[in-house]
Amino acid sequence: MTRAVPAPTPTGACPCGAGAYGRCCGPFHAGDAVPATAEQLMRSRYSAYVLHDTAYLRRTWHPSTCPTDLERSEADAPATRWLGLDVKRHAQQDPTHATVEFVARYKVGGRAHRLHETSRFVRLDASGAESPQGRWLYVDGDLT
Repeated sequence: MTRAVPAPTPTGACPCGAGAYGRCCGPFHAGDAVPATAEQLMRSRYSAYVLHDTAYLRRTWHPSTCPTDLERSEADAPATRWLGLDVKRHAQQDPTHATVEFVARYKVGGRAHRLHETSRFVRLDASGAESPQGRWLYVDGDLT
């Protein structure tokens, strides 16, 4: 799926709120860098939702939990207007497992909503084995 929302300019604000897009989530979305922490991955995934970058969401989702109908569910996403992200907590349990608690605010049809989730992340290498040298992937999350 192509982006329904144009990416911010490199000097423009990143949707995740952590800095300029070109020095924040932009390099991750372009494939020029990989997130070094689970929090960076979560922020870049939030920005991907804002920008409707389904390809990035799929690339950063653990294969065992990634929805097969991700593109179809994202087709309805233009009705969602993301308003902001607040990271509450980032905890690394060990070199390959981490959690990030966050609140994302959004509107659908003019009504305000909040998504409060504690997400789980794992680091996998190219073979799919857990490894501290691997890349972070989103596994799943618990809604609060």
